[in-house]
Order: sequence, then structure tokens, then C-alpha cells
Amino acid sequence: MESMGKKKPRPRRSFAPGFKAEIVELCQRGDRSLGQIAKDFDLTETAVRLWVSQDEVDAGERDGLSSSEREELAALRREKRRLREDVEVLKAASAFFASMSRCWRSAGGHGPKPPLVVGP
Repeated sequence: MESMGKKKPRPRRSFAPGFKAEIVELCQRGDRSLGQIAKDFDLTETAVRLWVSQDEVDAGERDGLSSSEREELAALRREKRRLREDVEVLKAASAFFASMSRCWRSAGGHGPKPPLVVGP
């Protein structure tokens, strides 16, 4: 039996900043309701409300993170994630070289010399 009244979720779409600005401008004119504009352009009311709210934040009319602050925060989060990955690689490399050094010492210094390890 089909699920009753359940809509299939929409695929995620992205829109150009210019298109969003035009939609926000239409909403601010007040000729049509936000819901009507969303329906006319096949958008969700939630998305249009978010665009209008973000425009108000960017204009200083409402508290919140501006678009440029959101972009900076996203970039910093990506950088943080990359740095954490780098640290994990360096920890693994450090452990590997430490084990190689222990093997070389336990063999009485015979055999291939371990690679030079710089640092503590």
C-alpha cells in the first residue's frame, strides 16, 4: 500500500545569487504573498523565507551572521578539518619512524640505518 499523503522529497537544487535577489525583491515589493511567489517559481516557502531573512541580516535589519561571515565560517571549518587530517597523518608517520628507530636499536645498530627523524 502506498504511503498516504506523503510527498516524495525534492532533489536539492541550487540557485544563482542573482535569482535569489530577484525573488527577495519580489517579496519586498508586496505585490504578491511570499507563498504565491514561491508557488509561481516552483520554490519552497521555507527557502524563500530563508532568502528574505538572510537579505535582512545582510542589510543590518536583523541579527545574525551575514553572508560573508557564513562563507568565512564555512571556509574556516573546511580548513580545520583539513588540518586535523594532516595532524593524524603526522601522528601516524611519527609512530612509524619511532618504531623503525626502536627496531634498529634493538638489532644492536646493525642493518639499515633508520631515516633521520627531526623533532623531539
